[in-house]
Amino acid sequence: MTEYDEHDPGLPGLARVAAYAALHTTEWGVRTSLQSWKRVGRAVTDPEEAAALVHDAGRALDLVGEVARSVTTGTPVAQALIAAAERVNGSTNGRLNGRAEPPKSQAETLREMGQDLLSRSRDVWNTDEGHPAYERILGELAPDEARILMLLLTGGPQPSVDVRTGGPAGMVHSQLIAPGLTMIGARAGCRYLDHVPAYLNNLFRLGLVWFSRESLRDPMEYQVVEAQPDVLAALHSVKFAKVVRRSIHLTPFGEDFCRTCLVEEEHLAVASFPEHAVPPEIDED
Repeated sequence: MTEYDEHDPGLPGLARVAAYAALHTTEWGVRTSLQSWKRVGRAVTDPEEAAALVHDAGRALDLVGEVARSVTTGTPVAQALIAAAERVNGSTNGRLNGRAEPPKSQAETLREMGQDLLSRSRDVWNTDEGHPAYERILGELAPDEARILMLLLTGGPQPSVDVRTGGPAGMVHSQLIAPGLTMIGARAGCRYLDHVPAYLNNLFRLGLVWFSRESLRDPMEYQVVEAQPDVLAALHSVKFAKVVRRSIHLTPFGEDFCRTCLVEEEHLAVASFPEHAVPPEIDED
């Protein structure tokens, strides 16, 4: 085979690249073809491998173009290919068998998120408004639950009653017959009244409401509730029964959520909302 001068200006740049690459990469191609086809086979069933293969193929095309441009501007072929190889080695550093580096552990990710949170807490120009959990909570609420929250915000704490066994036996050991009977669903205009107990459980789970053992100050609040068919049915289900008055409140977190997410800004400035009791601290003793 006749030797050629890689600096000969008479040989077109692209032809010189092709000739040099063919001469020096034949052996490499034989060695790597089997590995490449194995990667293609893995890519059929492995989305991660497929993405890595597409990325590598695109990167290879980019490097060929860069080598061609370098040669046509006067860069020696060998030097252009060496530079391209160095770039390939740099871009694949830390990759194994065509796969990206393993993802960070959960502990490392959480630690980075915590450091970012502390950094933002020290930023005096940070203008974040509303708790970051509000967006997630909005996605976990049903429309009827939003109506219940607005009722609690604008109408204040709502009455709730438990029906328990009474009489002489009830003074020693009272059994619960029907818990948490309310008129919240009707007063809020809920579409699915049968779902109200589940709605309240979800709102409690999200930290927006809490169930107080204390009754409201105004006993008149309970008259309509205690006259409801479900309350009367529970009272008549046993020989001796009694009504225990409770109440349902927004938590401070729930109040802020409602003001931030459910009340229009122009109404927020002029509205006066009823007060809610604060949940008691949990006694861990």
